[in-house]
Amino acid sequence: MPRPKITERPAGDRGGWAMLALAVALILLGVAVVLIGVASGGVAGLAAGITAGTLLMIAGLVVAAGLTPVAPNEARVLQLLGRYKGTIRNDGLRWVNPLTVRPRVSTRIRNHETGLAKVNDLDGNPIEITAVVVWQVADTARAMFEVDDFVEFVAFQTEAAVRHIAGSFPYDAADRISLRDNADEITAQLSAELSERVASAGVDIIESRITGLAYAPEIAQAMLRRQQAGAVVAARQRIVEGAVGMVQLALNQLEEDGVVELDEERKATMVSNLLVVLCADRDAQPVVNTGSLYQ
Repeated sequence: MPRPKITERPAGDRGGWAMLALAVALILLGVAVVLIGVASGGVAGLAAGITAGTLLMIAGLVVAAGLTPVAPNEARVLQLLGRYKGTIRNDGLRWVNPLTVRPRVSTRIRNHETGLAKVNDLDGNPIEITAVVVWQVADTARAMFEVDDFVEFVAFQTEAAVRHIAGSFPYDAADRISLRDNADEITAQLSAELSERVASAGVDIIESRITGLAYAPEIAQAMLRRQQAGAVVAARQRIVEGAVGMVQLALNQLEEDGVVELDEERKATMVSNLLVVLCADRDAQPVVNTGSLYQ
């Protein structure tokens, strides 16, 4: 049967300034009682004064041992004889059971940047990727008792999540989600996976971002040439689509205005010439026709 998970709960603390005053009063009273015993001159009075004064001073020191300063955005996790007794989140001077152990746990927002990870994307291409994660301790009890070191735990789980996300999508793709073109979707999925991975440590993921993404050096030049070729093909496709539209508009305008009547053969010739002019990389060289239209 799995044991129940420990969750954070408030500790039974109280304001520390009144207890500080009590501790000082007990210590001063103990000193006074000892001095009175010494001044009495009798052996019995001296022994009684020293005993009572010492007990009062020890009581004052015990009370003072329970004083616990808590900084803003910091928590104190209380343990009494190995058992979790609660968490102090109120900042200032607090007082708790002097026998408790009170380790500090920072609840400030933290950043973790992964190292440069070299992984294969969904298509098997080696890529290099880095990411940054913004996180915060939400449950101090889980952070202290569910994992050995929650800071190290977050670091390892972040590395694992980044590698898993990088291997689940292609670096670049036109017909599906890719690491390069769909940053918002990728980071949202990365944050969701990280939140699930570190929930057992009582950590909340505030934000995650991919900060570096590139092909590995051994294939970078080949992939650059592929991207350039793809860009050229896409540009040519746009040019052809525009040229076809312009040719169709020209033929329709000529027919509607009755400028010239062309048979199918001459229309084909005109279409060919216009496409050459519009799609060519260089300026067309005009040829002057001194004969008739059919010469």
